[in-house]
Amino acid sequence: MALTGRTPLLVLLGLVAVLVRPAGSSVWLWLLLVLLLCGLDLLLAPRPSSLSVVRRPTGSVRTGHPAESLVVVTNDSTRTVRGVVRDAWQPTAGATSNRHPIRLAPGDRAGLTTPLLPRRRGDLRALGVTVRLPGPLGLVARQQTIDVPGTVRSLPPFESRKHLPSRLARLRDLDGRSAVRVRGQGTEFDSLREYVRGDDVRSIDWRASARTTNVVVRTWQPERDRRVVLVLDTSRTSAGRVDDVPRLDSAMDAALLLAALAARAGDRIDFVAGDRRVRSRLRSAGRRDVAATLQDAMADLRPVIAEADWDALAGAVQGFGRQRALVVLLTPLEPSAIEEGLLSVLPTLTRHHRVVLASVRDPELDRLAALRETIDDVYDAAAAEQAVARRRRTSELLTRLGVDVVDADAQRLPPALADHYLSLKAQGLL
Repeated sequence: MALTGRTPLLVLLGLVAVLVRPAGSSVWLWLLLVLLLCGLDLLLAPRPSSLSVVRRPTGSVRTGHPAESLVVVTNDSTRTVRGVVRDAWQPTAGATSNRHPIRLAPGDRAGLTTPLLPRRRGDLRALGVTVRLPGPLGLVARQQTIDVPGTVRSLPPFESRKHLPSRLARLRDLDGRSAVRVRGQGTEFDSLREYVRGDDVRSIDWRASARTTNVVVRTWQPERDRRVVLVLDTSRTSAGRVDDVPRLDSAMDAALLLAALAARAGDRIDFVAGDRRVRSRLRSAGRRDVAATLQDAMADLRPVIAEADWDALAGAVQGFGRQRALVVLLTPLEPSAIEEGLLSVLPTLTRHHRVVLASVRDPELDRLAALRETIDDVYDAAAAEQAVARRRRTSELLTRLGVDVVDADAQRLPPALADHYLSLKAQGLL
């Protein structure tokens, strides 16, 4: 039961009776009258159970993009029902204008639409549908919360998809270069042609040259149908926020852009995410809708306050097969975490695969290092310089171990990683 705004107004109206007959009995008689009217109104009010409530499936939507929840209410009773229906969701679903007035004749139904604007990834759930039906006097109402399950799956926003058209244009340019072929690791034989000045002498085909009067060289082209393995670190270091965005979310954005680009290039995409254990694993082959598949796989991932078990993650990479691949480690370039965990497994990975480490750089370090107006600023700048120097030494160490390091801020990391992939393609290193 719920009281409406009319009930306190009716109680205040009793002041008139007290002024006409100023006695204690007048107050009690008026309160008794109000209680009797409220009881009668409650008795005559429709029951919420006379309504049937059904929720239509909401589906998936990218975080920060609008969606709608549709609830269909049907009047199964033999009397006209009027009232209010509230469609409640958890706060991060961003439900607005979720109180809907209804007036339904017997057998009528109404569709009630609630706008949603998800603010976090994952499955966001409805908390229930509350029905409030007042009596004919409007003093009290019957109220009941009905459990009507509902979920909207909030996917990573994939803001970096705006960079995809320009990178696809560069990819088409690479594929269209038929006059120049490169020879290198991980390439396929294309054809034979006559030697010209500037060609690599290691590409000379001596047997073919012996059969002709000219020197002949082999031409090569980058292989297609290569493997790209994306390894997403969900350990404690991914929980840090850069420009108020978790490092994990920025790494997801970079992974999605690279996956979409590599799939268009004809490569096969595999994905593994984890920390102390593997949280998600996906073998998506060469499907063109790989970005949508990855978005769904990433939706429920959350940072875990634990160290990453790189032995387990490296084992998951090896579990995809022994074929040489481009392994992209999406993990922060944090010296302590890398030295204590990742370094031990890098020799195994670099022996079989081309390894790239993509890290979200915090631009606040550069801002602190440049600001030296006060004594406190000088101390902050010294600490920032020390942190930058440690990151630089760790990056140089990784490079000596055969790892390519792509370190950029959250906005520039996705295009920088995509450009590095295209550079490896152009050099025939994939």
